[in-house]
Amino acid sequence: MAKWTPKHEAPEPLEGPVVATITGGTILWFVLFLVQVPFYGWFAERELDWWVWTCLAGGGLGLIGIWYVRKRDAAIKRAEAAHDAH
Repeated sequence: MAKWTPKHEAPEPLEGPVVATITGGTILWFVLFLVQVPFYGWFAERELDWWVWTCLAGGGLGLIGIWYVRKRDAAIKRAEAAHDAH
């Protein structure tokens, strides 16, 4: 079996407003959770209560994501500043 080798180099990853994107997604998960909480009984009767908890888990994981991408952005900025200083 022949080993596959790329014919061209991979493009640079796209960078955008990562912190804003993750923050927006996290807010959306929490809003969805809060919208569903008043209807928890309806969800539970239909054995769909996992929808509510999925939204809460998404919000919680989003908080971890916000922490991670803020640290990542700070590290990228420090690396760029160190590179520019040389």
